[in-house]
Amino acid sequence: MIPRVHKRGKRTIGLLYYLYGPSTHEEHVDPHLVAAWDSLAPDPGRDPQATHTELQKLLDQPVEALAPSRRPAKHVWHLSVRAAPEDPVLSDERWGEIARRMVAATGIAPDGDDAGCRWAAVRHADDHIHIIATLVREDGRRPRLNNDAGRAQAEARLIEAEYGLKRLNTGDGTAAQRPTSAERHKAERQQRERTPREELRETVRRAVAGATGEKEFFDRLAAAGLLIRRRIAPSGDLLGYTVALPDDRNKDGEPIFYSGSRLAPDLSLPRIRERWSADRDDHAAASSSWPSPMAPGAPSAARRGTASAAWQALIVIEQGDDAVAAAHIASAGEVLDALAKTSAAHTRSELREAAVAFERASRSHVRAERGHDRALRQAARDLIQGGPALGRGEDGATTAMAIDILFFLVTAAIHWHAKQGHAQQAAAARQAAEHLRAAYQAAAAQPLGVLYQRGRRLGRPLLQRQTSVLREAVPELAEQILAEPGWYALAATLADAEAAGHNTTMLLADAAGRRELGTAESVSDVLVWRLRRSAELPVDTSNAVTADRGTERLTSRTGHTTQGRTWARRGRS
Repeated sequence: MIPRVHKRGKRTIGLLYYLYGPSTHEEHVDPHLVAAWDSLAPDPGRDPQATHTELQKLLDQPVEALAPSRRPAKHVWHLSVRAAPEDPVLSDERWGEIARRMVAATGIAPDGDDAGCRWAAVRHADDHIHIIATLVREDGRRPRLNNDAGRAQAEARLIEAEYGLKRLNTGDGTAAQRPTSAERHKAERQQRERTPREELRETVRRAVAGATGEKEFFDRLAAAGLLIRRRIAPSGDLLGYTVALPDDRNKDGEPIFYSGSRLAPDLSLPRIRERWSADRDDHAAASSSWPSPMAPGAPSAARRGTASAAWQALIVIEQGDDAVAAAHIASAGEVLDALAKTSAAHTRSELREAAVAFERASRSHVRAERGHDRALRQAARDLIQGGPALGRGEDGATTAMAIDILFFLVTAAIHWHAKQGHAQQAAAARQAAEHLRAAYQAAAAQPLGVLYQRGRRLGRPLLQRQTSVLREAVPELAEQILAEPGWYALAATLADAEAAGHNTTMLLADAAGRRELGTAESVSDVLVWRLRRSAELPVDTSNAVTADRGTERLTSRTGHTTQGRTWARRGRS
């Protein structure tokens, strides 16, 4: 249940006309009272003799009774209360009970106080009500409305529990503004998957990801097809911006523009500039850029860089200062946006949903200390500059590697937010993790399948040696890993690491000990990517069968790792 306190107004009659009217696009159906300060209050929706003006005069009587100098400048209070989409349709009687609880909890009409403010609750749709009140009590005093929004939220949590409705997490004021009911109805009529507000928010987020300055940011917005207006001060300085979709227009045929701050708190121009100013000094901001962009056609290198940056960010989030951790979590959102934008078709949908979900997890009241997150922002930039991945070969395999490590980065964000008491952010990060899990399964199927087949083809002596390495390096996990289908892919990876001259026992023990493995569906899969990343092994091993055979022949004769590495290189050449 979502309560929302709207801006206060000056005209009671204006709000009543809106609540009882059909709205701009006929969204309001059967508007009528479900509760009021007086059970005999006139209802213009159901009583043919009642008028909007009659109800307005009654609501305004305490205000009009005051001398003009004592009247509030804005005396109209407005609260909407919306049920979750999963909730059943509530009766008028139940909505009336909810309205009474809300006006009592917020201080409009406290329980047992006969001198409270006058109010009325209007229902004009199945899933929500609007409560209008006038902010002068019957005794001429003002109501105490300190933190009325927070108290409405707290009451909503109690109502959810008592009425068996969907339990939502209390917000902290850092969430992006939700689409209004009018925006949602309009999107449905136009057969849009999302409202323009949501579409613009995602487009602007992707334009910000890894951008280094205003020119690049606005160039990306224009390339995405958005209409852009810049707000310029008399001095010529840029103060802000608004964006619109070309096909989203009002009744006069004009584009509907949204400012960055209306899309999300961190998409205002001043907040975006914080990312850039932390990357370099103000003098260089207008003209310089980061090191030369990654060459086109290098998506696999960008994904390797992303995996490395995400791995380092894990340490910071788990062990670093909260302000620095908050910056890394925010930049992780940029990485997810960039990865979704450049992903192949079979992973694009889930990565996009992961990025959309994590957007809520990227903001909190812990102010991010920018600059320390430069590696993640560089990774986002490299993903964009590297171009789209084909989803096969090396870039398909490095995509799986990057997603695997990003999953653990998001898991670290879940734990951090939970420790901070950020319920909404933790829930959003969990949702993002589920989408990343699904994206990983799609991305990893082909490269792990290749490694699995290579592992199955390893000769018995080599496979037995890798089994001994496993039992020595991670004795507590060995039997679990040997029972997993991914064991053969891990055995092939250990063979590659051995051929490259690594001490595989130490390498495997280090990979298993660095991070928790309890959230992994397949421990062997996780270890494959950790080993291939830390040992700098090729991820696409489609052509490595000859290397396996060469390594096995020579090692079975001499057991000498260096000679095995030489044969492996010959086999790959």
